[in-house]
Parts: sequence; C-alpha cells; structure tokens
Amino acid sequence: MRRRAESRAAPDAPVADAGHLLRPGTLRLPALPPLALYVHVPWCVRKCPYCDFNSHEPAGGAQAIPEADYLAALRADLESALPLVWGRPVHSVFIGGGTPSLISAAGIARLLSDLRALLPLAPGCEVTLEANPGSAEAGRFAEFRGAGVTRLSIGVQSFDDAQLRRLGRVHDRSQALAAIEVARRCFDTFNLDLMYALPEQTPAQADADLDLALALAPPHLSLYQLSIEPNTVFAKRPPPLPDDDTAAAIQELIEARTAAAGYLHYEVSAYARPGHACRHNINYWRFGDYLGIGAGAHSKLSFPQRILRQVRLRQPASYLEQAAGGRFAFESVEVARADLPFEFMLNALRLNDGFPRALFCERTGLPPSAIEGALQRAEARGLLRCSLDWLAPTPLGRRFLSDLQSLFLPS
Repeated sequence: MRRRAESRAAPDAPVADAGHLLRPGTLRLPALPPLALYVHVPWCVRKCPYCDFNSHEPAGGAQAIPEADYLAALRADLESALPLVWGRPVHSVFIGGGTPSLISAAGIARLLSDLRALLPLAPGCEVTLEANPGSAEAGRFAEFRGAGVTRLSIGVQSFDDAQLRRLGRVHDRSQALAAIEVARRCFDTFNLDLMYALPEQTPAQADADLDLALALAPPHLSLYQLSIEPNTVFAKRPPPLPDDDTAAAIQELIEARTAAAGYLHYEVSAYARPGHACRHNINYWRFGDYLGIGAGAHSKLSFPQRILRQVRLRQPASYLEQAAGGRFAFESVEVARADLPFEFMLNALRLNDGFPRALFCERTGLPPSAIEGALQRAEARGLLRCSLDWLAPTPLGRRFLSDLQSLFLPS
C-alpha cells in the first residue's frame, strides 16, 4: 500500500505516546470508527511457495514453537498499546498467521482470557481463528470452540491432491473433508478458503473444486485468485498459470454458481450466506480501526485529528527478545492527509454493493471536496456509480478495480 511517512519511529522506539497523538492536527473526525483486534501467530509447519505473509517454519518443527513465551509477549504487547485504545470496545477479534491452530487449545484459551481481562469485548464479539485442515489441528476444533472461538477460517485452497502438492500444502483432500465435517459439528459459522487460477488449472477443474465446496454448504466462502507475489518461491520460479482470459472465465463461473447457490458476493473475494458475512473483514473494508499485536502485525488507529499506522517487529525471535523491554512497534507513521483518499478507497471499493458517501468523511476527517474530482473521473469512465448518498463500483469497475482505486492516488 502506498503511503507517505510524516513521522517515523526508530526500530526500538516505544509505542507512540497517546497524549502526543491528541494534539491539534489537520483532520476532523466526527467520531472514532469501530475497533477490531488482530493477533498474529507467525509460525507454519511449512512455508507455502505462494505465500508472502509473515510466516516462518520453526526450527525443530511445530513442537518447538515457544508457545508460553509468545503468549506472554502478546499480553505485554497488548498492555503496552492500551493507552492508544482506552475505553474503546472491541467488536471483533481475528487470530491469523501463519497457522494459529498450531497453538494448543489451552494456549488459545489463555490468549482469549488475557484479551477479555484487558479489553472491553463487545457483546457478541466475533472471534475468528485461522486453521489448517490437518488432522492434528482438526482434532482441536471442539476445544477451540470451548475456549471462546466463534468462527473458524479453514485454509483448504483446493480439493485436488495434485494441486495441493504444487501449492506446498501439508494436508490432502481427505483431511480437508474430515476437518470440514468437524467444523460443521462445532461451529455455527465457518469459512472455507479456496484458490483458483492454479497452475495449469482449466475452468472445468476449477468448477470441480467449486462443485465440492458448494456441496459442503459452508456458511462462508473466500475464493482468491492465485497471484505471484514478490519475495516468494513462486516469484523466483513461476509456475505455469492460466492466462487472463481463463482466469476471468473462472471468476465468472464462480460468481454465477455461488449466486445460484444463495451466496451473497459482498466483497471481491468473499461470498456468504445471509447472516454469515465476516464482521472483522467488513470493518477493514469500511476503513474501521484495528489494533494488531504479534510479530509483524499492522495497526490502523484513529484519533480526533489524525490517523496512525503501526507495524510490529517482524521476526519472531526479535519480537520475543524485545518483549522484555516492552518494545514492540517497529514503525509508527501518521498517515498523510493527501494519502487518505487512496487509503480509504483501496479498502471501501472492494465492497461490491458500495458504501454511503458520508462514510468517507466520517472515517477520514476530510471534506467531500477531497474526492469530488476523482469521483467525476471514475463515473465518466463507467467505473463508479454515484448517487446523492451512495457510491458503488460498476461491473466494469469491479473488473478493473486497480484502475478505479488508482484514480484516488495523490496527484
């Protein structure tokens, strides 16, 4: 994400002083947005060749993860950040990674107990845990539910064993099916992550994956197009991916079949049955606030006259080493006023049904005039539908989303 740094903390700087952040500034936020919490667990059994997330293979295997030390560091991290969010209720918690389901059920229970002790979790707070469908993790699903997790997100990616091997996954089709059955028994709502436009994948093969996913009838589906990201194994040795026309054909197939099955396509990659949209992710797309704790976690926090972004220390070893001194934030950046239109639209335009015009002013503290020129250009190009009180991408705008978002870059 492009942004300019107005102020930057040194790598060993403490979390930004809350009093300093309340000084006069150039923005005027009428109210603070909803607050979510993201918790990052940075370990995976194996690093997938397409993955550019902050994930690391622990030396000595999953059993070598320093669970107790990391949970203690997470609590200290949260305690250090509390002055930035005093009194604000947390509406959703997302425990992501990496592979958080590598943490024991007792560890997840300890983590959630710490969160409840330190933060005012809103009634009905959504608590999502990312999980791999391996047999060991699936065996803990019921215990995760008992610990307070309300929603699972299961990283299936494909039901094709050959594709799973190419993607570097550590589970197979049968394990995925077994894990989904356990999730169905334990959780009222859960998500399946699937990928399409996989190496040499045809529309018929993608349809076979989708066919099985729909037959399983999960409350929520996330369907992502495989893309080659920098600094990944696939970037160094790219696999033979389908061409753009084939990928577009698969996307059209997905949209038609999920709609026929009763799923609402509410965000670029997200499909949900009524009442099962992910509240945590909607908060991201509506430019809400989120506090991120854990190695490499990102935060976006609003104050009456400014918006702050933070990044935690990325390497797990460094994160744990610095925990003793209470130093967690590697970078603290006040978002430049000129960058806010793009930052807002980079998120909000992912919502297929759009958003109220007033949301831009509420979440950025900027006047409507800050985006009026870009709105007119987007509408003239057929990328955006504008009414007196609502903005939404057109079908053309959804297809060329990056082009639409780029219209709001600072000139």
